[in-house]
Amino acid sequence: MTRRRVLISGASIAGPALAYWLHRYGYETTVVERAPALRTGGQNVDVRGAGREVTRRMGIEDDIRRATTGEVGTRFIGPSGRVIAEFPAGTTDSGGATAELEVLRGDLAALLVAQTTADTEYRYGDRITAIHDDEGADAVRVEFEHAPSEHFDLVVAADGIGSSTRRLVFGTEPTIRSLGLETTYATIPRTAADDDWWRWYSAPGGRSVTLRPDAHGTIRAAMSFLTDRTREQAGAELRDVDAQRARLRERFADAGWEAQRVLDGFDVADDLYSESIGQVRAPRWTSGRVALVGDAAYCASPISGMGTSLAITGAYVLAGELAAHVDHRDAFRGYERIMRPYVDQAQQLPPGAPRVANPKSRAGVALFGLAVRAGSSPLVGKVAGRLFTPPADRIDLPDYAHLER
Repeated sequence: MTRRRVLISGASIAGPALAYWLHRYGYETTVVERAPALRTGGQNVDVRGAGREVTRRMGIEDDIRRATTGEVGTRFIGPSGRVIAEFPAGTTDSGGATAELEVLRGDLAALLVAQTTADTEYRYGDRITAIHDDEGADAVRVEFEHAPSEHFDLVVAADGIGSSTRRLVFGTEPTIRSLGLETTYATIPRTAADDDWWRWYSAPGGRSVTLRPDAHGTIRAAMSFLTDRTREQAGAELRDVDAQRARLRERFADAGWEAQRVLDGFDVADDLYSESIGQVRAPRWTSGRVALVGDAAYCASPISGMGTSLAITGAYVLAGELAAHVDHRDAFRGYERIMRPYVDQAQQLPPGAPRVANPKSRAGVALFGLAVRAGSSPLVGKVAGRLFTPPADRIDLPDYAHLER
């Protein structure tokens, strides 16, 4: 029997996770990645709830634990530079602003790719340029920027919030809801004064500076600010690294705390990355023989704390449903039925986010400080803990083990 061939666009989290599960069900998988090599950079991601259960079923939970950043919790820093509140890392599958399993995106991607290189073909430095999915045809013809065209039984877009593969099939049908926040990330040197807490500092003007430890002896820094620009308006400037550096220097010159240190680090960082934070709201995740998974389908934004768990869980469910049904259309319906309620919950952000954590006025910064200080007290700590805990467990996760080959 000929194995069904699946082409996956994107080699970050959702793509390799999907390849892993499809191989266990007897599929032949190919992953095409636009970058010339595996992108090992990136910031912290959480593995929570259902996503963590999927990693257990993959047998990689302990590998992820060994790769964790060592972050011990979250501290909020006041205008004087002193800690005004702290929240220790969660001790369950889902709890805490800092999850029990915190890992760098690149480290998790490398781990997932390592699990699949023996049975999945990875093609770096190429991308899909056209998809011919004719109704009634038994395969999809795919054109690439560099490689010759090929036929596949199915194509899955797992190439992020700005998925170019998604646009080829769905056009502008999925909407990207802007959350009014722009964030720039990079790796900067660690100093003797740094610790293993995630430190969050809010400055007037809707600005924040955060520092997080990693497992490589450096610090992952981020600068965020509120904006009225849409993703489309911000796009070109965010891709211009020098323009963004200049913009950040102008915006954060008087921010205080560690802002100057981060700006200096950003000037020489080789992994600087900026994005306009948003969510993907798609009325459907499949069309013909093409499906969406992970951020390409239902990005919930970094604010949700659910992006990685959605990607891992979605990959597991999509692969399982494909294995459970002869007709891919039935599988796609099952995928949507199981995942849609989970995604809807994940995209419900805490009240006021992200503006509440990025106050515009000095009075607002002071009020935010009082709120987090109160939230860290035993009296209201349980309520605050629920606010910091995303709905990572709220899915009846199917068991597809009987379908493995």
